[in-house]
Amino acid sequence: MKRSTLIPVLMASGLALTSAVQTATAQAAAPAKPAAAPATAATAPAGPTKIAVIAFQVAVGQTNEFQRSFADLQKKWDPKRQEIKKLSDDIDASTKALQSQGATLSDAERANRAKQIDDKKKQLDRSAEDAQNDFQQEMQDLYAGTASKVYDVLSTYAQQNGYTLVLDVAGQQTPVLYALPSTDITKPVIEAYNVKSGVPAPPQGTPAAPAPAGQAPRPAAPKPTAPPK
Repeated sequence: MKRSTLIPVLMASGLALTSAVQTATAQAAAPAKPAAAPATAATAPAGPTKIAVIAFQVAVGQTNEFQRSFADLQKKWDPKRQEIKKLSDDIDASTKALQSQGATLSDAERANRAKQIDDKKKQLDRSAEDAQNDFQQEMQDLYAGTASKVYDVLSTYAQQNGYTLVLDVAGQQTPVLYALPSTDITKPVIEAYNVKSGVPAPPQGTPAAPAPAGQAPRPAAPKPTAPPK
């Protein structure tokens, strides 16, 4: 394993959304969505089907509550990040010292210093891997808890606005190839959730929380293009 891969996601300053929840997918952490009840003559909607799209993962990550919780999580893990960085810097300094002084050292002293560096590298490996795994687990738990509540708001919003079908376009394998911007309800769902949660927006200048699952945010749907002539 290369040293460059040892510093976990939590080591990145601000944990950009490509750096916070790597490896595990948001689909695994997403709340279980209840199966739609079969339509009956009494409940079947009248008129044409009304469809909307939402970037669900992005919606969760952009809620005020998730942003606040993510900032708290960063603060919690900052001491560990500093600890790992200090150990990494110590290894770098010891390695450079051995390289520059190696010719003047006895074989025994050179071997002793090399062993100390190797032991520290193993310690860094273990510490970084454990920290990354624990951090990712907490991020998954944070996402799952918020996503479940965002889904409830989404369900209510869709019913109140007469939507009979809402498609999630945040995944990489979304079947949606085209949708009018007016059908994207990501922003209004975020706003509705913020009102319900009562959590104020984070202060200006606060780094945005990463997109769950380590995926970069993607547009809700491709923009319309002119048909070929």
